[in-house]
Amino acid sequence: MCRFAVIFTPASLIRHFKLFRYKAAAIDICYTDKLFWKGREMDALLVVDMQNAWLNSGISRLDKDGVVRRINHAAKCIRQRGGRVIFIRHCDDDAQIGSPEWHVDSALTVDARDLMIDKTACDAFVNTSLLMELMATGAEKLFICGMATELCVDTTLRAALSNGFDVVGLADAHTTGDRPHLSAAQVIEHHNWVWANLAAPLGRQIQVCTVEEAFEE
Repeated sequence: MCRFAVIFTPASLIRHFKLFRYKAAAIDICYTDKLFWKGREMDALLVVDMQNAWLNSGISRLDKDGVVRRINHAAKCIRQRGGRVIFIRHCDDDAQIGSPEWHVDSALTVDARDLMIDKTACDAFVNTSLLMELMATGAEKLFICGMATELCVDTTLRAALSNGFDVVGLADAHTTGDRPHLSAAQVIEHHNWVWANLAAPLGRQIQVCTVEEAFEE
């Protein structure tokens, strides 16, 4: 007989109720020993849509090289902590699965232990395995970075809060392009301010800081 026990804490209760809504997929995860991985809370880094389609299409992205460099540093720190790095890839007509455009920018360091998750909506939690993967590793705090600031990064950050995680928005590790009404720099500045002033769900926290501040020794 396969037996298991689950101990709920206030910080994770909401996520476990969400998990049990996933029918057969939830059953598979519930019967593994990864749901509360050795009882350890882990951090995870979500790298959103840093793909060739958006970064190497001839459209300027603010401080692209600097953002890539800081994401690589954040990923290195997360791995050293024993956390999980998850690359989110958007799939649409401009980035079809398997095409060169769909792949993550080659300047980003990808480790064999990293996870790749494909999505079709701005929200990386919608119709993907992201929530279950995070729960399987025992993640409590999510560091979020990537492209584009006002679209998939913003939507995923807000969804992470709503799904019961603590969130850190990496203020200098997300990018976008100029828009008709705002420059890329203005978009980034605006969203950093908005994120820092979001009202998080009860018991959850959101912070906005630079990569250096987040991973200072």
